[in-house]
Amino acid sequence: MHGWHSEMISEKSERLFEVPAAAAPAVTPEARTYEERLNHILAAATAVFARVGYEKASMRMLAKAAGVSLAGLYHYFESKEKILFLIQFRTFNSLLNGLREKLHGIDDPREQLRVMVRAHVQYFVANMAALKVCSHELDSLAGEAYESTRQIRRQYYDLTRQIVERVLAAHGVRPAFDLHVAVMCLFGMLNWLYRWYNPRRGPTPAALAEQIMAQFLRGVLGLPGPSPADTPVTPEGG
Repeated sequence: MHGWHSEMISEKSERLFEVPAAAAPAVTPEARTYEERLNHILAAATAVFARVGYEKASMRMLAKAAGVSLAGLYHYFESKEKILFLIQFRTFNSLLNGLREKLHGIDDPREQLRVMVRAHVQYFVANMAALKVCSHELDSLAGEAYESTRQIRRQYYDLTRQIVERVLAAHGVRPAFDLHVAVMCLFGMLNWLYRWYNPRRGPTPAALAEQIMAQFLRGVLGLPGPSPADTPVTPEGG
């Protein structure tokens, strides 16, 4: 009965990661062009920051990477700090709101953790440069930009910590360890993927997420993780 229940829950969360075939909202050509150009500049800047670091990147370098004039770049952003802020804020806003949406209707704490880990892995597998920038460059921001980014990152941390707390409570575990350290260990596994993970040669993102969750539960929390039958660690395309 327990296995059947877990399978049903897992199937439910699996559907959360399917791409809906919904029509995009109508926008004017002007608005679409502006947004597309802004997104293009941000993508180019993210790649530059990931490659050379924020401090070494110049506005001229960013303009060249984006294929726009320096004046054109300043039309969108008054400084490279504004670009870095928007990269970080958009990233964590997307993660936070995406996780909240995926958690809706999921009551099982362990399944909530699976949803969180998988959402994080899949987002950053698709955005490795952003993962590196967000992992390294928070302290490059200052003032209101730093505080706004810190706050949204804190909201994401708090939501994840609440999930871990619910997992512990569901298993009747009263931790003798520092919960903050445990949660940061989980983020450590997730946020350093860009250093070694290659989805073309390693396990699929879904299988990778399952293994991370299993190791977190077994090692840090001392709980059994997903069984091998539930974790098909198969190389991409294999």
